[in-house]
Amino acid sequence: MSNSVKFFRVGMASCGIAAGADRVFDALKEKTSLPVLAVGCLGHCYAEPVVEAVLEDNSSVFYRDVAAGDVDDILNLADVKRFEIPALRKEKEFVKVLALAGRIVPTDFDDYVANGGYEGLKKALAMTPEEVVATVKISGLRGRGGGGFPTGTKWSFLAAKQAEEKILICNADEGDPGAFMDRSLMESVPHQVLEGMLIAAYATGATKLFIYCRAEYPMAIKHLNIAIDQIYEHKLNVIDGRELEIIIKEGAGAFVCGEETALIASLEGQRGTPRFRPPFPTDSGYKQFPTMINNVETYGNVPVIFREGAEAYASVGTEGSKGTKIFALAGDLKNPGLVEVPMGITLREIVFEIGGADPATVKAVQTGGPSGGCIPVELFDTPVDYDSLKQLGAIMGSGGMIVIGKDRCMVETARYFLDFTHRESCGKCTFCRVGTTRMFETLERIVAGKGTMDDIALLEDLGPKIKAGSLCGLGQTAPNPVLATLRYYRHEYEAHVKDHQCEALQCSALVDLKLDRSLCIKCRLCIKNCPVGAISDDFVIDNNKCTRCNSCMAACPKKAIRRVKKGANE
Repeated sequence: MSNSVKFFRVGMASCGIAAGADRVFDALKEKTSLPVLAVGCLGHCYAEPVVEAVLEDNSSVFYRDVAAGDVDDILNLADVKRFEIPALRKEKEFVKVLALAGRIVPTDFDDYVANGGYEGLKKALAMTPEEVVATVKISGLRGRGGGGFPTGTKWSFLAAKQAEEKILICNADEGDPGAFMDRSLMESVPHQVLEGMLIAAYATGATKLFIYCRAEYPMAIKHLNIAIDQIYEHKLNVIDGRELEIIIKEGAGAFVCGEETALIASLEGQRGTPRFRPPFPTDSGYKQFPTMINNVETYGNVPVIFREGAEAYASVGTEGSKGTKIFALAGDLKNPGLVEVPMGITLREIVFEIGGADPATVKAVQTGGPSGGCIPVELFDTPVDYDSLKQLGAIMGSGGMIVIGKDRCMVETARYFLDFTHRESCGKCTFCRVGTTRMFETLERIVAGKGTMDDIALLEDLGPKIKAGSLCGLGQTAPNPVLATLRYYRHEYEAHVKDHQCEALQCSALVDLKLDRSLCIKCRLCIKNCPVGAISDDFVIDNNKCTRCNSCMAACPKKAIRRVKKGANE
């Protein structure tokens, strides 16, 4: 062939392996003498396993949903299972932080260096620490962990401290359901995260570096350990005459440990609970030493700033939100996965053009994870930046973005998120411990058809008080899903309590099941699968007996059983 294959890349991050990429990798290795590289995640989780054939002219052919049996077709560059990366997901000029993800072997030090790795560190070391801090300030980088605090300002706080020891921490305790931005970076480009930490250590005078990573991320931890050993081997941890120690601490998965003072407590071996501030960690943190914490994505941005220049970095984004942001897209859309976009892009572009969601079926998007807010489709022309989202009652968060379809109940959605946050409360402060539990109990009553207008008033009254009175970010943001859905979807709450109806037919207590006899083929699978005997021999459902377990709906081959409004006479 005129343009033959030079080598293959197989996405072998957690998402790829879960879909069977390891078997595809082995099959390719067995059938070709060409190099087959186990790379990280390209971000196209909807298409895994993904194989990239790199041609002699350096162009690429991508294959999706690959199985081991497809290897012969791929070796012959067949058209079967080829796919085009959506235009806005291609590596354009603004894709910076993820530029090497899925392109290099994560644990190959030389591969990282050959692709610009540690150039940022080299340039930073040619500056004074004060110049490094100033560069980060010029870039406009804000913390990507959710709070959006100016990174350069935080670095200057630690740099100004005089202490026997200074501590630098990478918060890799990614706890938002549906979020996988940090995991992907650690699995795919661990050296990039560590390079950012080394630059920060030089700028601030830090002497000990911790990575607090949840134990549920075994591949990330494995790749980080390998990269740390390589850093030691190449003496990159010797900075300004100081030999830095880099330590990985595995967390037990407590959501509250994403809050920096709770994380520090856990790192010290204590129960992970937040403490009052001041003193702030940069004054007194880990074992009373001055301590600074940034999250994985924040450190991942730092090498980009120093490789390309602070001004070039700041030229992307909006006035108050510079650079790019990585989002984990999930929910009711065609193309879930990881995407890096410039700050200021609209929700409409992300959800519809990148995520491939059908505009006719989308109701809202939840940004900021379980503590974020639901934004209705009518407001999707809103630019995605810290300030714009806050004005809508949502938050940027760490980058989780869940698309919500029209068949979803917003009351149930709020209940779902409160179920998570109230259980994850550490219990230290009353507003969070008791307040979120009362909100959850109230939502439980409403979705069960037992709510009243007083319950809606209680939610509206309690939410702001919890936000104002809670000690840490968990309680301060936990009411957001409720307050945002009340703001935009109050009519759904009122339908639940006034009419005892769920418009989306999602709340089991507020719907009946109906069997359409015109579609029924009398196979009796519904009768056999009903655990409570609610379906008679003449195929009538007794909704007084029915528990709405949906076993009959799942068993019916003709989809003859559906949910209808409670008491509907069809």
